[in-house]
Amino acid sequence: MDLQIAMDKQELYNEELLKSRKAKKFNLWLGMIGMFMMFAALTSGFIVYTASGVDKGIKTILPQVFIYSTAVIVLSSITMHLAYKAVKSAQLSKQKTFLLITIVLGILFFFLQVEAWSVLFNRGITFVNSNASQSFIYVFTGLHLAHIIAGVLVLVRCYIGALKNIPLDNNIFRMELASIFWHFLDLLWIYIYVFLLLNQ
Repeated sequence: MDLQIAMDKQELYNEELLKSRKAKKFNLWLGMIGMFMMFAALTSGFIVYTASGVDKGIKTILPQVFIYSTAVIVLSSITMHLAYKAVKSAQLSKQKTFLLITIVLGILFFFLQVEAWSVLFNRGITFVNSNASQSFIYVFTGLHLAHIIAGVLVLVRCYIGALKNIPLDNNIFRMELASIFWHFLDLLWIYIYVFLLLNQ
């Protein structure tokens, strides 16, 4: 009888856990859709603003640092994939290594973006200037960088969990969510960068 009760409790726990994980994944996708719509609205606003002829567009060559930051974030997406693949194969040592590399690359991306802002600032392109189109560079990259900070914090949480040897299924689920979010940030940056390139 006690065994049956224990089995029933375990089954109930598993069902609740599954529902909780589905809800978390749904919320993540909902959040990413919201983020993409926000950037889509900003790009639409930029197109409408420049088409109005108020100013002549960005009219500046984007800093070369953006190329380096793009390479870094693409590389970080690869290492994130390798970390997720490793944890699914229960290769926890590899997971930690690739996850740590991803975190370092995420931090490097942050500093490269700040360096790009420094280059723009030295050219006299500031957030507040007579050419409002140029301010959009800071808006796009700044908002994306805020999400990168959030992404790095998510990765750090995964890394701490891996160090603490949390149950494998929890580890895999955390990594799955983190992987989806990080790949999304990668694609979002490529979208922003290509858009800025086409309008420079």
